[in-house]
Amino acid sequence: MNTALFTFGSFAVGPSDVQHRLRRTLLVVDDEEGPRQALSMIFREDYDVLLASSGMDAIALLRDHMVDAAVLDIRMGGMNGIELLERLKAVDPTIEVIMLTAYETIETMRQALRFGACDYLTKPFDLNIMRASVSRAMERRSLSEEIRSNHQKLSALQLDLQKHALQVELSKEKGQIHASIVHDINGPMTIISGFIQLIDEKLAQASTVEGPELDLLKDRLKRINRQVTNCIEISQRYLSFIRHKAKSESQIQINQVLGDLNELLKGHPSAKGMALKIQTLDHDLALNVNGTDLLQILLNLSVNALQATDLPHEVIIVPEAIYEVIDLNGLLRGKHDRVINAEGMRASSVYLKISVIDNGPGMSSDILSKLFIPYFTTKKIGEGTGLGLSIVQRLVREAQGGLYIHSAPDQGTRFSLFLALS
Repeated sequence: MNTALFTFGSFAVGPSDVQHRLRRTLLVVDDEEGPRQALSMIFREDYDVLLASSGMDAIALLRDHMVDAAVLDIRMGGMNGIELLERLKAVDPTIEVIMLTAYETIETMRQALRFGACDYLTKPFDLNIMRASVSRAMERRSLSEEIRSNHQKLSALQLDLQKHALQVELSKEKGQIHASIVHDINGPMTIISGFIQLIDEKLAQASTVEGPELDLLKDRLKRINRQVTNCIEISQRYLSFIRHKAKSESQIQINQVLGDLNELLKGHPSAKGMALKIQTLDHDLALNVNGTDLLQILLNLSVNALQATDLPHEVIIVPEAIYEVIDLNGLLRGKHDRVINAEGMRASSVYLKISVIDNGPGMSSDILSKLFIPYFTTKKIGEGTGLGLSIVQRLVREAQGGLYIHSAPDQGTRFSLFLALS
C-alpha cells in the first residue's frame, strides 16, 4: 500500500462546516495503520470514527453500528475495496461510500460508481478535498434519511386511515367525510410526489451533490416535510371528527397562515402559468381558530380560483381588518351575490376579511346557486370532485365565520371570508 496519505495545503483542522442534529458515524477501512489513524485524527472532532483493517472487520462493525458514511481503500489484502463496497451496500443501501486509491484506473472508477460510491479520491489527497468529500457524503445521507422518514410518515398515515375505515360502517355522512379526506390531502400529496420525483432525478444524475443543487434539494425536503405535516394534521382533524372528539382551537398568526398558503400554492399544478399574488397584513393579527381549517378554506378557494379557466389569469388573496359590525345579508345586491352562514356568523365589531379574487370568466347565477352542493362541479369528468366548496361551507360554519360571493359572467369572481377577531 502507498502510505503517502495527504498534503496539508491551506487546511486548518476545526469544527465541521455542516452541523447535524445527531453526531454521525464515519467508517474508515484500510489495511495500513498509518492511513487509518490519520483519518481518525482528522475527523474525530466531527464524527464518531470507526476503524477497520479488513473488509470482514468492516462488515462486522456495520452489523453492530449505524454507519452514515465510509472511506474505503481499494487495494487491500483479502477482500478489496470494490468487493467491500458491494457488500456494504447489500447490508445498508443508504450508506455513502468514498473510494480511496493510489492506483487510479478508469475500470476501478467505473466499478466504484456502478456499485454506488458517491466519490472517488486518489492518494495523496489534499485535506480540504477529503473534508469536502466526507461532508458531501454526510449531506447525501441526511437527504436519504429525510426522504425515507417522509415515506414512513405517509405510510403510517395511510395505515391509520385504512384501519379506521375498516372499523366503521360508513353512513352517507361518514362516506362524505372520508371523501373529504381524500380531497383535502390530494393537493399536498401532489406536491410531495413532484418534489420527491425531482430529488430522485437530481440524485440519479449526479455522483456528488453540492453547491446550488444541494441547496435546492434541502429546500425541497423542507417543503416536503411541511406538506407531510399538513397531511397528518388534516387526517387527524377528520379522524377526530369521526370519533366525536372536540376539535381544539389555538391562537394563530394570520401572516403565518398566508405564508403557508403561498408555499402550498407555489408548487401546485393549477398555479402553473397563472399570476398569483398573496398579500399579507402590514400589522399581523392573531385569531382564535383552528389553523388547519383556515388553511384548508383558503387553499380550496384559491385552487378553485386558479382553476376558473385554463387560460392565464390573475388570482389575488387580500387580507384586511374590518373595524365595524358586518351584516352579511346586507351585502346581497342581486342574483350575482350569495352568502354562506349569515345567521351563524359570530357577532363582533372587528373582523378579519380575506378575499380571494380572480379575473376569470365568472359564473352565471344558475351555477352560483348550486356552488356549494356536494359533488356539483363544472369541470370535465375526472378533473373535479365537487367537494372543495362543500368542505369550505362546513369549515366556515364550524369556525362561526361567514362567506360572501360575488360573480358574474365576464366579471370574474370574489370570495370574501369573514372571521370575528374579538
